[in-house]
Amino acid sequence: MEKIDIQHISEDKFKPISIQDNLDREKISAPSLNFIQDSWRRLKKNKGAVVSLILLAVISFLAFGSIFVSPHDPTKQNPKYINLPPKIPGVNIDGFNGTAVVGGKRVDKYEQAKVPENTHFYLGTDGLGRDELSRLLMGTRMSLIIAFVAAFLDLTFGVIYGMISGMKGGRTDNVMQRILEILSGVPNLVVMILMLTVFKPGMMSIILAMIVTGWITMARIVRAQTLKIKDQEYVLAATTLGESKAKIAMKHVLPNISGVIIVQMMFSIPSAIFFEAFLSFIGLGLTPPTASLGTLLNEGYKTFRFLPHLMWAPAITLSVIMICFNLLADGLRDAFDPKMND
Repeated sequence: MEKIDIQHISEDKFKPISIQDNLDREKISAPSLNFIQDSWRRLKKNKGAVVSLILLAVISFLAFGSIFVSPHDPTKQNPKYINLPPKIPGVNIDGFNGTAVVGGKRVDKYEQAKVPENTHFYLGTDGLGRDELSRLLMGTRMSLIIAFVAAFLDLTFGVIYGMISGMKGGRTDNVMQRILEILSGVPNLVVMILMLTVFKPGMMSIILAMIVTGWITMARIVRAQTLKIKDQEYVLAATTLGESKAKIAMKHVLPNISGVIIVQMMFSIPSAIFFEAFLSFIGLGLTPPTASLGTLLNEGYKTFRFLPHLMWAPAITLSVIMICFNLLADGLRDAFDPKMND
């Protein structure tokens, strides 16, 4: 058996551990985070969601900032400058230098139209001489306004309806769900056509058509989450203490399902943008001279073979907006999920 040399054992090993040492060992090295801070930490790890958020912020800033500062008047017509190609100062690339092929030769369209040297149309002009960039900013703004208003109203009606249905339960819940099934069977396009018989084509009729059936998905999701939350122990404890169902819904249920509501709202915004663009493209949306992404696509596809830039600009903008909203919604869904592993 091996002998231990007691003389070489350090005296520090027999030193008693103080209370301060125990407290230092029990300190949490990482700072405590609330739900919002932890969700933001998770969201920042998703590079696609962060890039999408930045792009959407830039697009929204440019679109709404063009109310005060715009390259040109988006509704002003100038027959002298019709169908001009894009021209960007300092860029000498065909397609962006104001030249176009006419009769097999490349000519300077700006020189032929006698456009002043200090006047540039970065995305060209349309068939009425209106600046395409100014109209693109205006169209993006109108599409975003319609989508945000429709999503907000869907959020309001869907959350209220779903929470009432889930909290009441029983026969009330059964009747309210049958009403949802009836409304969900009505196509949006049919509702839009019916709206046009009462209202003139425009922003109001589009928003009303979206509201009629757009909130159904939100209501069903909120109801399902409410049924799940209301059977939790803390909700039963609040009920035992005499709290009303309205207070329980606002203090306990709504904060716990807010993440699901935000994610669903983010998914509904690109759907509303696409629906508005589709209606405007087929002529049931906004009326000229008001522009939207759908009306710009409708105007651009008619001359796509000869003036492709009139369609490429709104098509790319619409695609970027929808992709960014979907990527951001995916990132928020993962960020709000507490079961996600780091």
